[in-house]
Amino acid sequence: MSDQPAPEIKLLRAAYAAFNARDIDAALVLMTADVAWPKAFKGGFVRGPEEVRAYWTEQWSESNPHVEPVSFYSEESGRILVDVHQVVRDLAGAVLADEHLGHRFTIEHGLIQAMEVCPLPSSTPKA
Repeated sequence: MSDQPAPEIKLLRAAYAAFNARDIDAALVLMTADVAWPKAFKGGFVRGPEEVRAYWTEQWSESNPHVEPVSFYSEESGRILVDVHQVVRDLAGAVLADEHLGHRFTIEHGLIQAMEVCPLPSSTPKA
């Protein structure tokens, strides 16, 4: 169990659940109006909920990603690093990627302001 404040973990768990359910509206209400989100499969970032909507809609038309949070870690910067297990399948169901990686979140005023994909440190102490 993490010592990270429960509201932030609850927020992030809700975001992952909405993403995995393909409930874009439920995910977008958890983000700030200027959210910065990585285009993990294309490169670069999108900014704002409508650009996130367009990116996810395109992504889901090409692949079927499922991302489960495994652990949450507090960072000195105030950001939260999430160890995720990501399985990406093509539309026929074949596995394209099955890996653990990091998602680093910036949360402002109870909403997700930014997310970046990053490698997990070899040794990450739990928060």
